[in-house]
Amino acid sequence: MTESDKIEMLIREGEGLTIEFKESYTSKIDRDIVAFANSKGGLLLLGVADKGKVVGEKLTNKMKAEINTIARNCDPSIYIKKISQSGNIVVVEVAEGDEKPYGSSSGYYRRLDAVTQKMTQREVRSFFRETDDISFEDIRCRDLSLKDISLKKIKSFLQETNMSYKISKANLASFLTSLNIYTKDKINNAGALMFASKVEKFIPHAESIFASFKGTDKTNIYDRHDVKDDLLIQLNEAISFLKKHLNVRSEIRGFDRFDIYEIPLDALREAVVNAIVHRNYAIKGTSIYVRVFDDRVEIENPGGLADGIVKRDFGK
Repeated sequence: MTESDKIEMLIREGEGLTIEFKESYTSKIDRDIVAFANSKGGLLLLGVADKGKVVGEKLTNKMKAEINTIARNCDPSIYIKKISQSGNIVVVEVAEGDEKPYGSSSGYYRRLDAVTQKMTQREVRSFFRETDDISFEDIRCRDLSLKDISLKKIKSFLQETNMSYKISKANLASFLTSLNIYTKDKINNAGALMFASKVEKFIPHAESIFASFKGTDKTNIYDRHDVKDDLLIQLNEAISFLKKHLNVRSEIRGFDRFDIYEIPLDALREAVVNAIVHRNYAIKGTSIYVRVFDDRVEIENPGGLADGIVKRDFGK
């Protein structure tokens, strides 16, 4: 059965939970895209009237770009699996979302049988409560597979944690499963952050920025280093940067020399580890920052205080 035959069969069956007809393309398809992402995914058939009559629609590069932009501008962004021309019909295939609920500038929508329906405020709150316990790290990382995992990075992790485990392609899946990274043939975002060969390909905002300044403000920067890589590399690069720019003195004890930094490295390492581990990786467009000034070191990560905690709880 050809792709066109499949589409014709779907049209004969009519609209349903995963099928929506649109006579022509308009920007209002954002509602159906959101509804499909909030449900089970689905096909949007442009060029088909409500009764199943094919009136035709032609896919252009401009239309394709606009549809992708509409999906990208949803909150969170929605993954469009495919946009194609099938005979006289434009087919937009929307994947079920991993970060529900999704919304657009028009609001939050869901799919009920063959109808795209706007969600009430109560329904939206309920949707958020149902998905609130799913962290960004536990969400499946789309398009990431075992072939994208670096054995070298896993070996570095094992060495860092003093684990005596011989990793290979043969036991890779079972090892990742033991870490709750790999389930049902899918790798989650935690796996991407730790072991992806190219982390920036899958989570572009997983980045640390290190900067050193002359003086006590951000006016005169004289060194900067940006790192887009796995979390262990970000940690090690941060410590290397701090060692490079902190003042250090040496003490001779017996026959040994000890380097003593102006701020204890153990304390800084703990702070950097906390910044990396407790960063909110669901927040895009920002980074972890390590800034070295003449009189202090600042370590900052995206996120906020845990629910129920305010600044005054920390005292003066």
